[in-house]
Amino acid sequence: MAALEQGAVGALTGAAIGDALGGATEGYSLEQIHSRYGGFVKGIAPPFNPDWQNARPVSPFHKGDGHITDDSLMTESLVSVYSQVLDHLDAYSFAQYIVPELIEKKRWIPELHQETLLIHRVFHAEKWLVHKLHHSHADPREAGVGNMVNCGASMYMGPVGIVNAGNPVAAYKEAIEIAGAHQSSFGREAAGVFAAVVAAAMNPQTTIDEILEISVELAHDGTRSALLAVLKTAGEIGNWRTSLKDLRSSIAPFDSMAEAYREPGPDARKPSRLKSVEELPIALALLKITKGDFKEGVLAATNYGRDSDSIATMIGAISGAKNGRNSIPQEWIETVERESKRDFLALGRKMSEIAREIAMKDVRRERVISLARENIFSNPPIYQGK
Repeated sequence: MAALEQGAVGALTGAAIGDALGGATEGYSLEQIHSRYGGFVKGIAPPFNPDWQNARPVSPFHKGDGHITDDSLMTESLVSVYSQVLDHLDAYSFAQYIVPELIEKKRWIPELHQETLLIHRVFHAEKWLVHKLHHSHADPREAGVGNMVNCGASMYMGPVGIVNAGNPVAAYKEAIEIAGAHQSSFGREAAGVFAAVVAAAMNPQTTIDEILEISVELAHDGTRSALLAVLKTAGEIGNWRTSLKDLRSSIAPFDSMAEAYREPGPDARKPSRLKSVEELPIALALLKITKGDFKEGVLAATNYGRDSDSIATMIGAISGAKNGRNSIPQEWIETVERESKRDFLALGRKMSEIAREIAMKDVRRERVISLARENIFSNPPIYQGK
């Protein structure tokens, strides 16, 4: 398997497996997780609340048991958008194709046990795309302004990193461009940085330390401050099982969400140049602590709790891109693919083919630009003046 295909398959499989494992513990604290599961979660777990249909009527989703969540469903949608455009995306092309993915295309939603529209599963921050782009006809470049600021745009930006494999700067710019239709402020910033680190991880020669350095180098404002603080703490930790609370303490000053995750305060999710989403810095910190090991990284994210499915999605995508599908426990892959009715190998191969075609277009475009610049700067001007 070529490096591009290996990275794409690993990234998309890893993201989905992380999502499925982390979904069971989403929204809960470490203490609650230990109480429910009798200690650390060690693999695919059943729902936190067996009566999941009635536990939270506003979100009657069957999380756990190997079911992917909206993180993976949105990632699939972005792959589909790329397959239709077959080129790099801007805010306009993203907006044109993402809305039909949400309101026209039926698919199997594992947490709902039915084939239905994605709009019936996604969170309010993703429903915003339909409200602003489809109903309000907002300019896609700025439609994300006014939405709640969270990790909604970043959680599915893995495909942007694959399309820009080996070029983190280009991945950052493309993700920032299209995320403007969905998010603003530090939510949009996280999307750019996540895409960049996936692009970096697609190069097998890139080390974990280099991936982390790239994240800090490209990040701005509160996102950069949060990364520096959390990675510093991670550097002092040898075992995540004894230190998850330390990581939470290091991100807390930058996180707009309260300690009681389901009871956010009045300042939660508002734009700020001082804040950061929690998920990306924690995912990168766990990547550092676990040295890129897929299984340990995803288990650490799952047991961290809070927005565990998105944290596990991110670390799963990065570790999977770097280490490939073979680094992921086969039992996890088989269970999640069966219970979610998905084929991540096929999805990854499709994404790698898309990325390869776009890369060929990039080469042709670069050749045209290079020739044009050579003509402009090499030939003497027609008019010399007096």
